[in-house]
Amino acid sequence: MATVTYEKATRVYDGAQRPAVDALDLTVQDGEFLVLVGPSGCGKSTSLRMLAGLEEVTDGRILIGDRDVTDVAPKDRDIAMVFQNYALYPHMTVADNMGFALKIAGMNKAEIAERVREAATLLDLEDYLDRKPGKLSGGQRQRVAMGRAIVRRPQVFLMDEPLSNLDAKLRVQTRTQIAQLQARLGVTTVYVTHDQVEAMTMGDRVAVLKDGLLMQVGTPRELYDRPRNAFVAGFIGSPAMNLFTLPQVDGGVRFGDETYPVAREVLGQTSASTVTLGVRPEDLELAGHGLAVEVDVVEELGADAYVYGRTVQGDAEHLITARVDGRRPPAKGEVLHVVPRRGHVHLFDVDTGARLGD
Repeated sequence: MATVTYEKATRVYDGAQRPAVDALDLTVQDGEFLVLVGPSGCGKSTSLRMLAGLEEVTDGRILIGDRDVTDVAPKDRDIAMVFQNYALYPHMTVADNMGFALKIAGMNKAEIAERVREAATLLDLEDYLDRKPGKLSGGQRQRVAMGRAIVRRPQVFLMDEPLSNLDAKLRVQTRTQIAQLQARLGVTTVYVTHDQVEAMTMGDRVAVLKDGLLMQVGTPRELYDRPRNAFVAGFIGSPAMNLFTLPQVDGGVRFGDETYPVAREVLGQTSASTVTLGVRPEDLELAGHGLAVEVDVVEELGADAYVYGRTVQGDAEHLITARVDGRRPPAKGEVLHVVPRRGHVHLFDVDTGARLGD
């Protein structure tokens, strides 16, 4: 096993005005499951492909353990990659697909068979070893692709959106299986996804990227409770955090017809007369005062319901989401008043997006 280290790793494509990955500093600990997440075009897949050796590192370097692999050929990096399209050979059986890389490496048939059998047992594929990929479901094909990586016993697993071709129910099931399997094997794993729910439920730590820049890295709980900036706050969490630009007033921040109390030294961290206030849907409470919300849509989910509505702040109308009691949901067109739970509000500089109060 090994650590993975990005040291100011940068990738600039020819003709591009800005780097696809910009001076990435990131360390993945030995045996850790780290997830790279962010919107389309943020640089997460490029970061993974740089580690795999499939993309050139324009500046900086990448290490696996203590070994600088920046200019090492992909086949010599001791990594195994799982792609979103499975990349299985249709004319080969499951067993032959899983053992193909070992065969090319010159390993004897008995050891290949043993490794394939061990991986098949781990992945519950023993009954499918003689089948062709065309006879398998999407989830089974993905497990075969995982098995092909496992049999190589690499220092690092790399996974590029491996669940994106599966249906919603199977994605939930398979992401649990992958997380459990990684914990059992203890192999350092770097996993790329655009799905923040996937990232939060699978990763030991999560690295959030935007426009090629690392916004924040931490445990799922750290990203949820203490987002470093407004982008991370809005990206992490489902449904997304509500973000409002609100005026400073004496004693705090104006929130509808009341003042949410904020310490003077916190507000003093910004020179603007407004702040960005963030509050998650689950941290809004119904009240007889606060922010007026006109209900547009109610999603009833059993014990809980989500209200999607509109509120007016100053001259602007904002969309807002709140979680309410699913057994007593409001009606469409109804006007509610909500207030944030004390201690569950996040404040950010309206110009830089940086967190206030730390």
